[in-house]
Amino acid sequence: MLKAVSKENFKKEVIENTNLSVVQFKKEWSGACLIIEPLYRDVAGSYNGAVNFYTVDVDEEKGLDTEYGVVDIPTILFFKSGEVIDHIIGLVSKNVLTEKVENAITPFSK
Repeated sequence: MLKAVSKENFKKEVIENTNLSVVQFKKEWSGACLIIEPLYRDVAGSYNGAVNFYTVDVDEEKGLDTEYGVVDIPTILFFKSGEVIDHIIGLVSKNVLTEKVENAITPFSK
């Protein structure tokens, strides 16, 4: 399940959370964001609450993108215990997104 996160609750929802949080920085009008949105939603649904999935509309929540070095949209950041541990920039397949989530969950399993 996806949850929109705002500048006001980003720290509480993402940074202070010790679980894996995956945050998609997007723009509603962006073609690339519209393409990746169903893949992102599908992957989020497959983890059934075990991983937190968020979205940030950078047009609505100005400043979060700059704070986390987001230049290109879409960008997906992976947070664990308040730290960015991985990222995806641009369009990727569902398999790549799933692999990145799995690697973030179990980083030492390889």
